[in-house]
Amino acid sequence: MNQFKLTLLVALLSSLAIGQQKSSHQSVIEYVNPFIGTSNYGATNPGAIAPRGMLSISPFNVAFDASGREIPLEKDSQWLSTPYVHENEFLTGFTHVNLSGVGCPDLGVIISMPTTGEIKTNHLDYGSAYENEKAEPGYYSVDLKKYGIKTEVTATQRAGMSRFYFPAGTSNVLLNLGLGLTNEQGAMLKFVSPTEVEGLRMVGSFCYNSEEKAYPVYFVAKVSKEPQRRGIWKKHQFYEGLEAQWMGYNGETRMKENFSRAVVGDSIGGYFSYNFKQPTVVELKVGISYVSIENARENLEKEIGEKNFTQVKMMTQRAWEKQLSAVEIESDDENKKKIFYSGLYHASIHPNIFHDFNGDYVKSNGEIGHTEGERYTVFSLWDTYRNYHQLFSLLYPKQQMQMVNSMLSIYDESGWLPKWELNSTETFTMVGDPAAIVLADTYLRGLTQFDAEKAFTAMKKSAETLEDNPLRPGIKEYLEKGYLSVDRGVSGPVSTTQEYNIADFAIGQMAEALGYAEEAKKYKKQSLSYRNLFDKEFNLLRPKHANGNWYSPFDPDKGANFEKNVGYIEGNAWQYAFMVPHDMRGLIQLMGGEKKFVKQLNEIFNNQKFDMANEPDIAYPYLFNYVKGEEWRTQKKVDELLQKYYKNKPDGLPGNDDTGVMSAWMMYGMLGFYPVAPAQPIYTFTSPKFDKVTLNLDTDFHPNGKIEILSNASEGGKYIQQIWVDGKVYKSYFITDRVLKNARQIRFELGENPKK
Repeated sequence: MNQFKLTLLVALLSSLAIGQQKSSHQSVIEYVNPFIGTSNYGATNPGAIAPRGMLSISPFNVAFDASGREIPLEKDSQWLSTPYVHENEFLTGFTHVNLSGVGCPDLGVIISMPTTGEIKTNHLDYGSAYENEKAEPGYYSVDLKKYGIKTEVTATQRAGMSRFYFPAGTSNVLLNLGLGLTNEQGAMLKFVSPTEVEGLRMVGSFCYNSEEKAYPVYFVAKVSKEPQRRGIWKKHQFYEGLEAQWMGYNGETRMKENFSRAVVGDSIGGYFSYNFKQPTVVELKVGISYVSIENARENLEKEIGEKNFTQVKMMTQRAWEKQLSAVEIESDDENKKKIFYSGLYHASIHPNIFHDFNGDYVKSNGEIGHTEGERYTVFSLWDTYRNYHQLFSLLYPKQQMQMVNSMLSIYDESGWLPKWELNSTETFTMVGDPAAIVLADTYLRGLTQFDAEKAFTAMKKSAETLEDNPLRPGIKEYLEKGYLSVDRGVSGPVSTTQEYNIADFAIGQMAEALGYAEEAKKYKKQSLSYRNLFDKEFNLLRPKHANGNWYSPFDPDKGANFEKNVGYIEGNAWQYAFMVPHDMRGLIQLMGGEKKFVKQLNEIFNNQKFDMANEPDIAYPYLFNYVKGEEWRTQKKVDELLQKYYKNKPDGLPGNDDTGVMSAWMMYGMLGFYPVAPAQPIYTFTSPKFDKVTLNLDTDFHPNGKIEILSNASEGGKYIQQIWVDGKVYKSYFITDRVLKNARQIRFELGENPKK
């Protein structure tokens, strides 16, 4: 039996073993569809990754449009900042470092590609159409039609493994360091043996920010079989001056066969070439590190070493099974279960670990640090402070604590809390001071095992530093006037005022929890300054000049669909009208009472002013719960939005997943509660979508260990008739974090008609 057939047999036996394992107990990972979000700008990818993995192997198919017509690689085109789009049909390799559900291009580098025949170095020449895709947590496979090559990939947290099923004849494994999603260039590659290369690729400039802080990702790559030929290619830039007369390689790609010294350049790559007499399997193992080549090699050896593909896949899938089993769903609706677990899967990708196997990592100041715990990165905090961290405080408190401690380490290293941090680089993307909100919210939910005094000091620094404040531009005017004007050059002055208010409220909450009464009073008063921007003529928040005059002409609709406008960031006046979650009762009074409040909310939903695909207004469906007798509108609207935007299909997200925030919104809607007010440990109810859900909580933080959520959802009713908590009638549509976590059972009676 040849090696090709033997490998196929091993893979088949492995699949049978996993299938037997699934039949003995219900597996959670079988309900994950990694293709959800790969269309409709969801920016996810179906590649292989471990929970919180630093490395992932994703198919790279963004060099051609859906019709196969050649186009330039437009990384920011229509916000498609992802290595994979479901509609595209032309694959140019498998990238080893990626982001999931973000709105700007970066990473997407260290791209491998199996080919046959003559070696070609241009991805548009060697790329291939593909078919028979399969994806599950920790695994992806595809057939390359051009070459008749089946490819399978799997990954650990810091290393990955690809398996290429080559036909007989000339076959190649390419490693392209020129292609990628990052806006940075530059790479190094060196053969250290006939079967091993090492090198680096520069990345950075996320959202075209912090370009001066571009940094390397190091790698080591090994093939399982020694090639007949190996080498490096380098494409040279084109010169038009006199020197071009003597350059025979001007603008050409130069092949360097058996070259064993380092090659440096912008468009370089390496190849392993074989001449197989029969079909043969070649495995490629890659380890990465942001610290050094030596650490990349150690990560590879420690996490994969001599393990075979099947062992690595099963190890990672066991890790996913453990991660996703925090929630157990009992329902006959298989489709809804797949939507839910796919969301929990996507939410478990970022933030991801940033430290190597030995604990080394790159600090925010560029020095090498060491951690005995876990160092996390990819903090998309403008997005995640609204619902994401509350979910992980509940389901995965140890992970949330490590995230908080990572934020405090960033403060120690850089002098500031993170805003939108990526691989120890502050990108300063979006607005506001969101880390303060996450720190306070985590502490108020009982996760207090971090240095709260340091956190409070860090929070106050960003709120009180008047000069050279990178987190709060315009703070001096904000403190003097109570708002940011359109005259001082701060982006989205209305939106940013609101964000500063929410952060100030969080600081006040933290101050109160720590016993600082005067500071609590000060910050809570400061958090209400958005009222200076409330215009009763429109019942909306409106931009103002520094002299106190309203900005005119004022068009409340301007700014939808990412259109730039004077007052708001990624939204318009309607989408920011209710974004004061800490003062909803006060806003009701400003708007003239409950009837006008509900009327204005209905205006948003009834006239297509609501944007499900972005963060500022995603809590709005739950705001009807603040008005007695109108709670049914929340239940109706959440149900409609779930059905409209969340599907078990590639376009099954409303838009960019924003590192799991949109998935978190869906999960809360299906579970029946939502954290409507960041930095307040409360939830508000809606109708659950499953008959029974068990939340398996960490007993180190939640002694009861389990919460059961029961309902008669399968009978078709979507309106809450009654709620019971531990057998007693519960008369409020709000529940504190403490009461929810101490409950053993929450039961909903649902009906077909609203209870008004």
